[in-house]
Amino acid sequence: MELVVCGGSALIATNLIQRTTKDVDVLALHGVSGFIDPDPLPDYLVESALIVANILNLPADWINTGPADLFRMGLPEGFAQRLVERTYGPKLTVLFISRIDQIHFKLYAAVERGGYHIDDLLQLDPTDKEIVTAAKWSQTHVVSEPYTELLKSLLLQLGYEYAASKI
Repeated sequence: MELVVCGGSALIATNLIQRTTKDVDVLALHGVSGFIDPDPLPDYLVESALIVANILNLPADWINTGPADLFRMGLPEGFAQRLVERTYGPKLTVLFISRIDQIHFKLYAAVERGGYHIDDLLQLDPTDKEIVTAAKWSQTHVVSEPYTELLKSLLLQLGYEYAASKI
């Protein structure tokens, strides 16, 4: 089983940010033919996750496909080459997303939901070039003037005036 994981657990596992999280966000599955939509997760994985949830007193959805829409809408250019691979025993490989891809996803989530996504984004400390690239990518996922205005407003609030002027 190869899982492509983003979000807090990926930030922690790749030592990008020190914080806690309550779940594992599965962006995609990976197989010999490439990336696969993770929803629904295979039954054997769901069953195993429920056993772990019961033992460790975790929520039933501690492994979830919440970010699967990002996979469906399209990943940043070069995404696959930047994945960080970790093997956990003979049956599980986790491909964690890279710092630059976290910036893409966190900016998108920050515009949509704010909160800890903004904190994560700021801790990743993106350069102007990185934030411009992430902003332009996010605009391919939400093609609307209201989204662009929210994006510009957030960039200005976070001190990314240059990036705001480029979108």
